[in-house]
Amino acid sequence: MQRTAAILIIALATPLAARAAPNFVLVYVDDLGWAETSVAMIKGRQDTRSDYYQTPNIARLAQSGMVLSACYSPSALCAPSRNSLLHGMTPSRLRYTVLSAVEAKKKYMGRITIPQAIKQANPEYVTAHFGKWHNESIKPTSAGYDFTDGPNGNGPGDFADDGKTHLSDDDPKRIFSLTDKSVEFIKEQSAAKRPFYLQLSHYALHIWHDSLEATREKYKKLPTGRKYSKQDDISREEMSISQFNHGWIINYAAMLDDMDRAFGVLLDAIDELGIADNTYIILTSDNGGGFRGNAPLRGGKGSLYEGGIRMPSFVRGPGIKAGSYCSVPVVQWDFLQTFYDLAGGTKPLPPELDGGSLRDVFEHGDQGVVKRNTEALVFHFPWHTGEPESAIRVGDYKLRKNLDSLETQLFDLSKDLGEKRDLSRELPKVAETLERQRVAYLESVDAETVTLTRRNYVELLEGGWIENGKRRLARLKAELAADPENKQKAFKVGVSQNHVDFQDRQLQRSKRLIRMHEERGTAERN
Repeated sequence: MQRTAAILIIALATPLAARAAPNFVLVYVDDLGWAETSVAMIKGRQDTRSDYYQTPNIARLAQSGMVLSACYSPSALCAPSRNSLLHGMTPSRLRYTVLSAVEAKKKYMGRITIPQAIKQANPEYVTAHFGKWHNESIKPTSAGYDFTDGPNGNGPGDFADDGKTHLSDDDPKRIFSLTDKSVEFIKEQSAAKRPFYLQLSHYALHIWHDSLEATREKYKKLPTGRKYSKQDDISREEMSISQFNHGWIINYAAMLDDMDRAFGVLLDAIDELGIADNTYIILTSDNGGGFRGNAPLRGGKGSLYEGGIRMPSFVRGPGIKAGSYCSVPVVQWDFLQTFYDLAGGTKPLPPELDGGSLRDVFEHGDQGVVKRNTEALVFHFPWHTGEPESAIRVGDYKLRKNLDSLETQLFDLSKDLGEKRDLSRELPKVAETLERQRVAYLESVDAETVTLTRRNYVELLEGGWIENGKRRLARLKAELAADPENKQKAFKVGVSQNHVDFQDRQLQRSKRLIRMHEERGTAERN
């Protein structure tokens, strides 16, 4: 009797995740802004949620799990973020910091991937990736996925498999077919009683924006809320709905609503299969949104201000308190070590990994601690077509540096979430310490410099990008001349002409900035 009681006590004291192989579902949304869901990202702050977009199923996830108020993406753009998440290493260490994968293709810097790590923890796991891949460093099958529909870029989110025909009206951005595929995978593994890891990477909310007609009609009747005005509510009925970019907020709201509804189908399936108590579900985004949905954060996609890298992130699963909030800074390159730990992995992982397990944070919220191989959060974005930046966060302080002007800014994020007050002159020693840490890390991993990324970009432009664009423009102009009333063709000609002009300007700008750095003789990491 005493022995039975002792066994029962041990069982009750052991976290569920340690007693059974848990399942993992990672839903990776494209370009979802920090405050674009109907969930307040900071408890009690209504300005950190949307009063226009409706995401009841994301709210359902938050209510049954935890809101990660300070979860960061690895980069301000998608490809570096996806590669970093997959490998548990910073984009800097992987030499994949911008959309161009020139350096990453020269030498594969990865050591292990999420599916490989999970299978190392337990070979019984079955892994799948459906949706947008957009990672030129490695293919899904080489990364260890058993099931995949990739590698895919942005195109399949807008067109059928032929690359020309727009997707059917009932499956905008493949939102629903990707969900169906994911549900089928979950059902198969559940029936076979196999633990699984699934990453569902939505093409939504990336341009071109698209949505169900019925959902658009719903949002036409709603007030636009505090962040938008009627000027955002511009209907362009003469164009195909899939051609809209940032001109019609209704379409964007409807697309997010459609994605949320599909997410509800995924949650329902997990609940109905009876595996919810042993399944971790994380929903997050690859970079900041392109609208005002990041406010009160500063900046957005393509920026290392908080709006570009702080993600709307939610998790539920074994040991996670329902309706909880956590403000501990976490980053997506922590996910690999987290899944490995929760899957039962015990052998040391490669020392080059930068992340650490989030188990303690999941179980204890703000009292949790993340022990990383690289303590500081270093974000390096030597962007060749925009403003090149580099940033570091340690504790509450964040330092951001412009790699062209070499100007630095220091913020205390605990008091200044919107990064409005530069403290670099008030706290010069703090700024100097963070700058030394930033430089030391980037030098230790031989990170790409902005001059290197610009040189690679110039080679790509001169090596065929501009000429290919001009040939496409000439072909479209000829087609428009044969059918001058074709508004869709006229739209494409305009877009192509703008793109060619943009590339011409960027070529000259990049050459000019390369000369500036060379003449100045400045090491850009400094």
